[in-house]
Amino acid sequence: MNAKKGNKDKRGKGKSPFDALRGMRDELAKEAVGKAPKAAHAPPPPRERERGPEDEALLLHRMFAGVKPLERKRARVPVQSVEPSSSAQRMAAAREAARAEAEAVQERLRSLVEGTSRFEVMDDGRRVEGRRSDVPQDMLRKLRRGLFPVDARLDLHGMTAGEARGQLELFLRTMRARGERCVLVVHGKGEHSPRGVAVLRGEIGAWLSQGSASENVAAFATARETDGGEGAVYVLIRR
Repeated sequence: MNAKKGNKDKRGKGKSPFDALRGMRDELAKEAVGKAPKAAHAPPPPRERERGPEDEALLLHRMFAGVKPLERKRARVPVQSVEPSSSAQRMAAAREAARAEAEAVQERLRSLVEGTSRFEVMDDGRRVEGRRSDVPQDMLRKLRRGLFPVDARLDLHGMTAGEARGQLELFLRTMRARGERCVLVVHGKGEHSPRGVAVLRGEIGAWLSQGSASENVAAFATARETDGGEGAVYVLIRR
């Protein structure tokens, strides 16, 4: 009985609850110390590890695999150079052509409109007169009697037929632009012409009733003796 009691006392002194706790504490501390160096030297995961120059080169190689560089001669599209002077000349030529075409159209329309008003002409070989069909007969009678004041005078003596016609067209166009009403055109009687033929006298009626000159004429009539008689005509300018 005494022996059992002695053994019990030895177990009570060696296996105290605090001794067990201390042992557990020491074991945990050792485990912590043992794991710390391993964690410090363990390599980081691949996604957190910094890439070195070799890794960057490998990545670029994979990205551009199969890509072919463009040829240098095809890398840029050639730009055609245009000289400003030639471009300006072409634009000016185009504007001039358009203007000429517009003027031609206007002239054609004007001739068509004015062509609807025909002249009534009378020529007995000595005296000549005519009027547009839209001009009253009374205007022609007044013109024949010299009742309109003469605003300007054109003398065709000594000119050829071509020169006289050109001067007549220019003269009538200018007088109309100035707003004149009545002019006197001296064509002569042909007394000093070869064989005594009055060339201008035979053409004056046609010039005043046809062609460019007629566009500016309302009526015409052989002048009175005081203004040249059979060698001149009064011309009434169109308004």
